Amino acid sequence: MSFLYVGDDMAQPWAEWFYKSKAWTDCRDAYFISQHGICERCPGAGKTVHHKIVLTPENINDPSITLNWEHLELLCQDCHNKEHHGSDEEVIREGLMFDENGDLVRNVAGGLYREY
Repeated sequence: MSFLYVGDDMAQPWAEWFYKSKAWTDCRDAYFISQHGICERCPGAGKTVHHKIVLTPENINDPSITLNWEHLELLCQDCHNKEHHGSDEEVIREGLMFDENGDLVRNVAGGLYREY
């Protein structure tokens, strides 16, 4: 089973390999299931498995930080925005938008583009 998570495609260049790794996707998926898909800060639907310890080039190779469930938290989009941006406003990268289903998609001239 695999889930689409907002955030995995927005990794820093030095972390892209990690977020695409089987170790992370397996850990993330299992953690999501363990939390029953519910945000740990509110009753909303969980969307992002968040690292409580900020990942850096220095700790990205340390599984006791990156893959340790004690350092993970399932958050809805609003709570994740509050965590990273101090607000619940939608914060997305230029050229991206949320479609009618709440999925993150590229905003290309004349329409939407989805990557699966």
